[in-house]
Amino acid sequence: MQDEHKQRLFTLIGAIPKGKVAAYGQLANLAGLPRQARAVGRLLKELPRGSALPWYRVVNSQGKISFPYGSKKYVEQKEHLELEGIVFIKDKINMRIYQWG
Repeated sequence: MQDEHKQRLFTLIGAIPKGKVAAYGQLANLAGLPRQARAVGRLLKELPRGSALPWYRVVNSQGKISFPYGSKKYVEQKEHLELEGIVFIKDKINMRIYQWG
Protein backbone atom coordinates (compact mmCIF):
# COMPACT_ATOMS: atom_id res chain seq x y z
CA MET A 1 0.00 0.00 0.00
CA GLN A 2 1.30 3.43 -0.93
CA ASP A 3 2.20 5.89 1.81
CA GLU A 4 -0.44 8.29 0.47
CA HIS A 5 -3.17 5.69 1.04
CA LYS A 6 -1.81 4.83 4.48
CA GLN A 7 -1.89 8.48 5.47
CA ARG A 8 -5.46 8.84 4.19
CA LEU A 9 -6.51 5.81 6.22
CA PHE A 10 -4.82 7.09 9.36
CA THR A 11 -6.59 10.43 8.90
CA LEU A 12 -9.95 8.72 8.39
CA ILE A 13 -9.54 6.43 11.40
CA GLY A 14 -8.59 9.43 13.52
CA ALA A 15 -11.74 11.22 12.35
CA ILE A 16 -14.18 8.52 13.51
CA PRO A 17 -15.99 10.25 16.38
CA LYS A 18 -16.49 8.83 19.85
CA GLY A 19 -19.54 6.61 19.97
CA LYS A 20 -19.34 5.72 16.28
CA VAL A 21 -17.69 2.92 14.30
CA ALA A 22 -16.60 2.40 10.71
CA ALA A 23 -16.31 -0.80 8.71
CA TYR A 24 -13.04 -1.88 7.10
CA GLY A 25 -14.56 -1.68 3.62
CA GLN A 26 -16.10 1.71 4.32
CA LEU A 27 -12.68 3.11 5.22
CA ALA A 28 -11.06 1.49 2.19
CA ASN A 29 -13.64 3.09 -0.11
CA LEU A 30 -13.25 6.51 1.51
CA ALA A 31 -9.47 6.26 1.10
CA GLY A 32 -9.78 5.46 -2.60
CA LEU A 33 -9.05 1.76 -2.16
CA PRO A 34 -12.27 0.05 -3.26
CA ARG A 35 -12.59 -3.64 -2.34
CA GLN A 36 -9.49 -3.55 -0.17
CA ALA A 37 -11.02 -3.97 3.28
CA ARG A 38 -8.37 -6.54 4.18
CA ALA A 39 -5.64 -4.00 3.48
CA VAL A 40 -7.20 -1.80 6.16
CA GLY A 41 -7.04 -4.72 8.59
CA ARG A 42 -3.39 -5.36 7.76
CA LEU A 43 -2.58 -1.69 8.29
CA LEU A 44 -4.25 -1.72 11.69
CA LYS A 45 -2.24 -4.81 12.65
CA GLU A 46 0.93 -2.81 12.00
CA LEU A 47 0.01 0.03 14.36
CA PRO A 48 2.60 0.45 17.08
CA ARG A 49 1.58 -0.50 20.58
CA GLY A 50 0.14 2.52 22.37
CA SER A 51 -0.90 4.28 19.16
CA ALA A 52 -3.30 7.18 19.76
CA LEU A 53 -5.42 6.19 16.75
CA PRO A 54 -8.84 4.83 17.77
CA TRP A 55 -8.28 1.46 16.05
CA TYR A 56 -11.03 -0.04 18.20
CA ARG A 57 -13.66 1.98 16.28
CA VAL A 58 -13.11 -0.18 13.20
CA VAL A 59 -15.32 -3.28 12.93
CA ASN A 60 -16.48 -5.58 10.16
CA SER A 61 -19.43 -4.75 7.91
CA GLN A 62 -21.76 -6.90 10.03
CA GLY A 63 -21.02 -4.78 13.09
CA LYS A 64 -18.89 -7.45 14.71
CA ILE A 65 -15.43 -7.31 16.20
CA SER A 66 -13.03 -9.22 13.98
CA PHE A 67 -10.76 -10.59 16.70
CA PRO A 68 -11.54 -14.13 17.86
CA TYR A 69 -14.44 -14.10 20.33
CA GLY A 70 -13.23 -13.89 23.91
CA SER A 71 -9.59 -13.18 23.00
CA LYS A 72 -7.68 -10.47 24.87
CA LYS A 73 -7.91 -8.06 21.90
CA TYR A 74 -11.63 -8.83 21.44
CA VAL A 75 -12.34 -7.95 25.07
CA GLU A 76 -10.14 -4.83 24.87
CA GLN A 77 -11.93 -3.56 21.76
CA LYS A 78 -15.39 -4.29 23.16
CA GLU A 79 -14.57 -2.51 26.42
CA HIS A 80 -13.33 0.59 24.56
CA LEU A 81 -16.52 0.73 22.51
CA GLU A 82 -18.84 0.15 25.46
CA LEU A 83 -17.11 2.96 27.36
CA GLU A 84 -18.04 5.22 24.45
CA GLY A 85 -21.69 4.23 24.77
CA ILE A 86 -21.87 1.68 21.98
CA VAL A 87 -24.34 -1.08 22.77
CA PHE A 88 -23.78 -4.68 21.73
CA ILE A 89 -26.68 -7.04 21.21
CA LYS A 90 -25.54 -10.65 20.93
CA ASP A 91 -21.98 -9.39 20.34
CA LYS A 92 -23.07 -7.26 17.41
CA ILE A 93 -23.30 -3.48 16.89
CA ASN A 94 -26.31 -2.04 15.09
CA MET A 95 -24.57 -0.33 12.18
CA ARG A 96 -27.70 1.69 11.34
CA ILE A 97 -27.32 3.42 14.69
CA TYR A 98 -23.57 3.52 15.26
CA GLN A 99 -21.95 3.61 11.82
CA TRP A 100 -20.05 6.80 11.11
CA GLY A 101 -21.06 8.77 8.05
